[in-house]
Formats: sequence, C-alpha cells, structure tokens
Amino acid sequence: MLDLTSDVRDLTARIVDIESVSGAERPLADAVEQALRGCPHLRVERDGDAVVARTELGREQRVVIAGHLDTVPIVGNVPSRVADGRLYGCGTSDMKSGVAVQLRLAATVTEPVHDVTFVFYDCEEIEAERNGLRRLAAGHPEWLRGDFAVLMEPTGGQIEGGCQGTMRVEVTARGARAHSARSWMGRNAIHDAGRILDVLRAYVPRRPEVEGLEFHEGLNAVFVRGGVAGNVIPDECVVTVNYRFAPDHTLESAEAHLREVFEGFDVRVTDAAAPARPGLDHPAAAAFVATVGGGRARAKLGWTDVARMSELGVPAVNYGPGEPTLAHTEGEYVVLDEIATAERRMAAWLTGAA
Repeated sequence: MLDLTSDVRDLTARIVDIESVSGAERPLADAVEQALRGCPHLRVERDGDAVVARTELGREQRVVIAGHLDTVPIVGNVPSRVADGRLYGCGTSDMKSGVAVQLRLAATVTEPVHDVTFVFYDCEEIEAERNGLRRLAAGHPEWLRGDFAVLMEPTGGQIEGGCQGTMRVEVTARGARAHSARSWMGRNAIHDAGRILDVLRAYVPRRPEVEGLEFHEGLNAVFVRGGVAGNVIPDECVVTVNYRFAPDHTLESAEAHLREVFEGFDVRVTDAAAPARPGLDHPAAAAFVATVGGGRARAKLGWTDVARMSELGVPAVNYGPGEPTLAHTEGEYVVLDEIATAERRMAAWLTGAA
C-alpha cells in the first residue's frame, strides 16, 4: 500500500521496492490506483496497467503530468537502500522518483490554477508497439487532452526540451554455407559482418543544434546473431544497430540515412519512434521554463514520450529528479533532496506560487 501523506523521499523508496519490470507492472499499477481512489478530488480511470487521474475544476487550461511505472530488468538492486543522502535501487532515477512526485502532487494539490491530468503508464522501456501511452492515445485520446504536458523523466532537475528519435535496424551480411573442413568452398557471413562493424567504428555522429539546443546522435551495434553449427560455415550474420537521431530528422530521413551508411547490406527496420522538436517557444512551455527552470533548458539525449504528446498536439517538456546518465545502470540512484526539490517546484507552479 502507498501512503500519499508520507514524505516524497520515503514514498519513492516504497515505490522502488515494488518490482515493476516492463510487462510486470500490475502490482505497482494496483497500488497506484488504490492510493489515487482515496483522493476525492480526482476522477480515476484505468486501462490495463495504466492509471489516469484528473481534476475537473472547470479551469481554462489543462496540463498533463505523465510518468511510466516500468523499469529495466533488475540486477540485484532491489530492495532499495539509503546511503550518503542517496536512494539506491532499480528505477530510483528512471523514473520512480518522478512517479512519487506525481503521486504527491495528485494527493496534495487540490486547488491547482489549471486542471491537471496525472498519467501513470506501462511498458515505456521496451518496444514502441507495447508502450502504454501509445495504447491510451489510440483507445482513450480524450484522457490525454491538454494544453501542455510535463514528462517526469530524470533530468537532474533541469528542463530538457524535445527528444531524440530512435530506430533499430537489422543489418545482414550474407555468405554461403560449407563444411568447416572445406571452408574455402563457402563464404563466412560472420567474417563479412566485420565490414558492418568497421562502418560503425568509423562513424562520426552528428551534434546538430535544433532550436537553440545541441543534440548528440549515436549509432551503435546492440546485438549480433549468427552461426549454424560447430562444423558449418555460416551463411548469415545479423547485426542489430540502434540509431539515436536528432529531431531535425524524420523517421523517413533517418531510415534513408541508415540505408546509405550500410549500402551493400540488407537493412530491415525492426522498431522506430519519432523524435520531438524542443518547441520551447510555445507560451506554456516558455512559462514553465521561466518559472520552474530558471529560464534554462537543454536538449533531451534520449527518447521520451514528449514525442507521443507532440504527435497528439500537446506541447511537452521533460523535467524530473534523478540523473539521466544513471538510468539503467546497476548502481542507479537518486539524490533524496532532489526529489523534494522537484515536488516543491512543481507544487509552486501548479498553485501559481512560483
């Protein structure tokens, strides 16, 4: 059970201790739903393992505050532990500290200056087709309507604009099978895949500036698959490559770029999610940057669901506790005071006190 009257730092630890690896979020979703249904000022809805709670005060504008419940696989880093002012554990940074802030805001800010929709969703850390926010956008788009959105992704307490796109492709080297005792009668596809790796080693990623923010691209092998048997020269080797690209690319132009880079090889797109431009010139985003971020913002180096919100016509930014470079690491942690600071800043913004 989640106690929404507890300190946000203690609440974060409790949430971390409820395991919620992608696809297994139900225990945490149940706890979130139960806690929110105890707030009489909120209307609570559920779809699968996504929970949506919203105020209905008749305000002129509505803001959406969203965060995902899932984490990457655990590596012996649950339950959580506290040391030197830090909370360690899987999801502490990405992004259960942000979820704790959302829950505290949902429970305590009962008279916001804008109507607020709080979205807690599943399967953000895995392939795009399973993303819970995507499912909500398709099945319940009215639940996500708003004039502005904040994704409580880890940003180290800084506002991050836009996000990178991501694309995974399978690049295939083909050969000819033969008995390994007569290898010269075939062509070894695993050996030929070395040329794919040579391309990756030589690749120089772009660092373009988009709407005043500098993005840093990346192109990396993440899987290699090949081999038939211990006495067979393989006729196929597949290298899975992940491309993280700046928002001056579209999905189409990103795919065209990869096909050019890997010319001569079979290239098949297996997963893709579009980027989002920063859009910080939108009045709501500019006001949020001024009041919460002290007028400063940087580029989001990673994909987040600001892209999904942008596709729905809702301008969005990333802001939350937790250091993004610690996300998905065995030693992941969040500075406890950062969580309290994020709650304080968000509450001041929502109540008009900022």
